[in-house]
Amino acid sequence: MTTRAVVIGVGHYLPERVVPNSEFEKTLDTSDEWIRTRSGIERRHFAAEGETTSMLGANAANAALQNAGLEANDIDAIIVATSTPDLTFPSVATMVQEKIGMTRGFGFDVQAVCAGFIYALTNANALVVSGQAKRVLVIGAETFSRIMDWTDRATCVLFGDGAGALILEAQDSDGTNDDRGVLSSDLNSDGRYRDMLYVDGGVSATGTSGKLRMQGNALFRQAVEKLTSTAHTALEKVNLTDDAVDWIVPHQANIRIIQGTAKKLGVPMDRVIVTVQDHGNTSAASIPLAMSVGVTEGKIKKGDLLVAEAIGGGLAWGAVVLRW
Repeated sequence: MTTRAVVIGVGHYLPERVVPNSEFEKTLDTSDEWIRTRSGIERRHFAAEGETTSMLGANAANAALQNAGLEANDIDAIIVATSTPDLTFPSVATMVQEKIGMTRGFGFDVQAVCAGFIYALTNANALVVSGQAKRVLVIGAETFSRIMDWTDRATCVLFGDGAGALILEAQDSDGTNDDRGVLSSDLNSDGRYRDMLYVDGGVSATGTSGKLRMQGNALFRQAVEKLTSTAHTALEKVNLTDDAVDWIVPHQANIRIIQGTAKKLGVPMDRVIVTVQDHGNTSAASIPLAMSVGVTEGKIKKGDLLVAEAIGGGLAWGAVVLRW
């Protein structure tokens, strides 16, 4: 028998405030058409004043717990992927732990920007298959509206706030690709590309939180190539090919990146979960958000084979092959 980390619950949370593209026309030289044409984004959600990343994460966690029919203390560990923590420390994971009423186990954060959820999911899988934890709550949560330069039309229109969560549980399986659960993963990073996407502030460098900076065109070229490569590598690790995939669940950064990657993978767009039009780029939250929406809409079903892939600042990128 083989131990697999199987998804048994999923949930998401979006702040109440919805910001359509037209709102940016009031302060920037931009338009709804310009934003939609270049990104596919039509609207996004922004956290309210005082609404923090841990609050978003806790709401998504409670939704996943309800979906799984579990209580908080049924969870052994929490991993939160985020680049926008409430505080420098303690971790968002421990804040979520307190907010959902979990009084046992452990929690920690993972920071790999937009690739953060892939990194967190891979770490959660390792905890499960090693026997360190039976059930792990994996959350992606972000408040990127806090680090936007509202004078930069190339970046501030792209990002939104939100959170998504999965619960993984250790289950005995046959050890084949028909098993439910995480089948493989592939992680990568290359610090030489740091200047393509970064925040120009931090505790030890400037003592300030800083603002997001991005070289969009250069990042686009890297994204399609690296996302395609990491998805292929993750599939090859378990001797699977593109035609075995039921759903691609990509990081929701830009519709052109999503379309370009799907084309290179040979997967039609009707087998790609797309939420970027409604949420914008929610960084580490985008994949679990998209998974939760895909389940809610009746697209992702038990037994479906998913490939989730993402790239973010670092550069950091990776993919997970998962049977739902």
